[in-house]
Amino acid sequence: MAQAWKCAGLRWSADGPVLVWDGGRRSALTWGKRVAFGVAEGAVRTCVGARGHACPVSAVVPGRSTGARCEECARLDRAHSVAADTIADDPRPYHVYLAWFGPGMVKVGITAQERGSARLLEQGAVCFSWLGVGPLMAARRTEELLRAALRVPDRIPYAEKRVVRAALPEAAADRAREVAELHERAVALPMWPESLAREPLEIVDHVGAFGLAGLPVAVGDVGELVAGGVVSGELVAAAGPDLHLSTGDGVVVLDTRLMTGWGLAPAKGGELTVPVRQFKEPTGVQDGLF
Repeated sequence: MAQAWKCAGLRWSADGPVLVWDGGRRSALTWGKRVAFGVAEGAVRTCVGARGHACPVSAVVPGRSTGARCEECARLDRAHSVAADTIADDPRPYHVYLAWFGPGMVKVGITAQERGSARLLEQGAVCFSWLGVGPLMAARRTEELLRAALRVPDRIPYAEKRVVRAALPEAAADRAREVAELHERAVALPMWPESLAREPLEIVDHVGAFGLAGLPVAVGDVGELVAGGVVSGELVAAAGPDLHLSTGDGVVVLDTRLMTGWGLAPAKGGELTVPVRQFKEPTGVQDGLF
């Protein structure tokens, strides 16, 4: 097999999704492009380290892990994480947002204002609107307020997002409706933090950016990469960390987080030889917003 490269994950640029490799190499992804790579026989997946530092013991990590970190590096990575709620003194302003991933799938979240909509692209949000902007702790309180008062979650499993992508409403207005309704109720709540400025409803739709229009129903997703395994398919869509690949057995979703920690090389074969989990009906979807 050719020289192996280590993938640092999928990033979203102004021009679309890009695979980033250790050393700074980047591979732009466009619809119709053949994505084909393999793992060498006998290879193992090793920890990617934490916060820019290599794992001191190059620990072996499970193939099914989306984090690709050993226990110690995972702890260090979350030690200074806004998402893990371990930072309270970040002086940057934060956006509170409402994101929609499919019927009944609306979540509330926060992201640093300077990041723009990057966080929404990374999560695979089909559409979203800003809700407010202000200091970190005020944004956190607003997030908690919506969770308690309107029963809006702050997390939706990726597995549920994947299943519904090929069955989204065709009209942008229909995709925006749940976010618009929730936005109206949220800004009217009386316990709104004074230091958080309300933002007007302005729906941003990512169906075009993700290539979801007319997306074929996926038959399943890659469960893990394995030594000697090959991934091969034509890129038909991408959302968040997921690539939707057309294969001989139908469309299969690859979570690119499973690629990190492996040494990967281009593959010439046209077959998918890694484990694939067949999709089932989504579970745990919200019955309604309120």
